[in-house]
Amino acid sequence: MNTVLLVIAAYLIGSISFAVVVSKVYGLADPRTYGSGNPGATNVLRSGNKGAAIWTLVGDAFKGWLAVWLTTYFQERLGVDDTAIALVALAVFVGHLWPVFFRFVGGKGVATALGVLLALNVWLGVATLVTWLVVAYAFRYSSLAALIASVFAPFYYGLLFGVEPQLFAVLVMSGLLIWRHGKNIANLMAGKESRIGSKSAAARKK
Repeated sequence: MNTVLLVIAAYLIGSISFAVVVSKVYGLADPRTYGSGNPGATNVLRSGNKGAAIWTLVGDAFKGWLAVWLTTYFQERLGVDDTAIALVALAVFVGHLWPVFFRFVGGKGVATALGVLLALNVWLGVATLVTWLVVAYAFRYSSLAALIASVFAPFYYGLLFGVEPQLFAVLVMSGLLIWRHGKNIANLMAGKESRIGSKSAAARKK
């Protein structure tokens, strides 16, 4: 029963779209209406407001971290096993992708996945983040960096901890991340993908 309640709570936490909330606070256009249409930090950055993009990134990563950290911290007291932690990790991530509070129109989950990985293990999160940063710096494509980091994240987990329930959660998250980047993959192959920092005229302040 506790596992079910934790999964529901994690999904609701994940359903908080910081891209939409932060944009509204800053008086910016809804990030679902410009650029890639993705409510995430990279698209918010296209508004030209770096502060809003940073807060979006922090908020989306924090909710992923919070849900998993709380479950891990209270694991023994609640009497749940590692499978519950894996399910919570997936639930908060799925909440971001399909948020109940925003008509199930969510982001691609890169920042939230990072928060989840950091909560599972700091070194796992750091290794994945460094992978993203290296690729993003070299090629200036956020989507390409996310795709490569998604491929490496399960490898890093398996290398550090072997086969555990959380590994399957990381594998599913990676698969969903790659799937959500389908349009980006097509744009990359066609040479039409927007680079990090490019602005969208439709993102001007209302």
